[in-house]
Amino acid sequence: MTSSRHIAHNSLIQITGKVISTALGLIAIGMMTRTLGTEGFGWYTSAIGLLQFIGIMTDFGMTPVTVRLLSEAKPEEEQSLFQNILGFRLVTALICFGLTPFIAYAAGYQPIIVHAVAILAIGFVGIAMNQVFLGLYQTKLRLIVHSLGEIVGRLALVIGISFLISLGTTFLSVMWAVTVAAIVFTLVLWVRAQKTLRVTPRFDITAWKKIISLGWPISMAIIFNVVYLKGDVILLNWFVPQGEIGLYGAAYRVLDVLTQAAMMLMGIFLPLLSYHWSRKLRHEFTTYYQQAFDTLLLFALPMTIGGYLLATPIITLVAGNEFRTAGPILAVLTIAVGGVYIGAIFGHTAVAINRQREAMWIYLSNALLTLTGYLIVIPRYGIIGAAWMTVASELYAGVALFLLVSHYAKIRLEYTRVGKALVASLIMGLIIFLMGHLPVLFVIGIGALSYVIFLIGLRAVSRSFIFSLITKKPPT
Repeated sequence: MTSSRHIAHNSLIQITGKVISTALGLIAIGMMTRTLGTEGFGWYTSAIGLLQFIGIMTDFGMTPVTVRLLSEAKPEEEQSLFQNILGFRLVTALICFGLTPFIAYAAGYQPIIVHAVAILAIGFVGIAMNQVFLGLYQTKLRLIVHSLGEIVGRLALVIGISFLISLGTTFLSVMWAVTVAAIVFTLVLWVRAQKTLRVTPRFDITAWKKIISLGWPISMAIIFNVVYLKGDVILLNWFVPQGEIGLYGAAYRVLDVLTQAAMMLMGIFLPLLSYHWSRKLRHEFTTYYQQAFDTLLLFALPMTIGGYLLATPIITLVAGNEFRTAGPILAVLTIAVGGVYIGAIFGHTAVAINRQREAMWIYLSNALLTLTGYLIVIPRYGIIGAAWMTVASELYAGVALFLLVSHYAKIRLEYTRVGKALVASLIMGLIIFLMGHLPVLFVIGIGALSYVIFLIGLRAVSRSFIFSLITKKPPT
């Protein structure tokens, strides 16, 4: 079977797994919003926002670093290298998340939020370890394991929250359910990885220097990223009530669902892009680069248009009527979907062609511009101002990364397939607009079906290609 078909099967597996895990995640969010209310969900948003801020600040680019190192390693080096990556991530995660509750206390967070940070920090150590396992499975093109782990973790969360609701839950007990679910996710990945490599952390300083050497430019870029990715939630904590933060957090969680596929799909392409670029196989690199561009925008365009039109009914369905007023916030945030997907394509490609250091200036300028924007618009316009700054920052990053990769890779993309996808998305949008008064799940289903039909009709994709993804088996 060709590598192209292998990508298709991994994509199909990932998409199927993501659909299931996303459904479970939305159920869990709905249970949390209905149980905690806007204020309680605001506490959760503030707590997890701080942890994500610290997590991104100390990310060290572990997933792309793992992919790059394992993709380029000699077979006899792979075992030791993986164990040292694991050890490095474990030590850094324990230090960083161990300090986070103290940071929350020093920053003046409410005591209930500080307690939530302390509980959730345990699960975030597991999430940090998952970055290494994800890199391993991306390298081996065995992403079904990661999908399975995510599904099991989400299922544990739904079951845990259901059990707590039956007992008459409290806010902090829900935080424990979130933490246990994260640990379950990590355990699934950890146990399954034992069948590929020995999962025993090692602490070889020489190997760690190699990890740091590759990872520091990515880490610096990620540190700048954190300003425009999570700076809004941090600053909102000082300017708006927790109830409004809860509304913003609910809308942002839906945005996260819409954008997860970008990182998932580029995770499939990154090892192939890195492999062929490092071996100067330009034709093969160009093929996968074009495939990545086409594939991600085939997803991004309909999600942006459909999400914008259905923002209010979607947030009401997910979070409940108390969160209906978050609809306009979600509508604004869905405009950022395109920027996120474009940024994912060209940000990962920049890593593949070893231009992450040049990309650092994009992230730095974006951080400075966005932070300035947040400080201006959040005190004046609150959560709607934060949402529009998020849109601006994502679009800026996406366009700037596209220009950078185009300059250094010197590869000209074809836009025919994406143009047809845009036409299909606009027709889908018209259908959704005309049917917007009907139940939202029905409208989403009709919209998705119409999009696929028009994609095939416009020959953006072929029916034989879609059916082949289902009937063929991936290589063993």
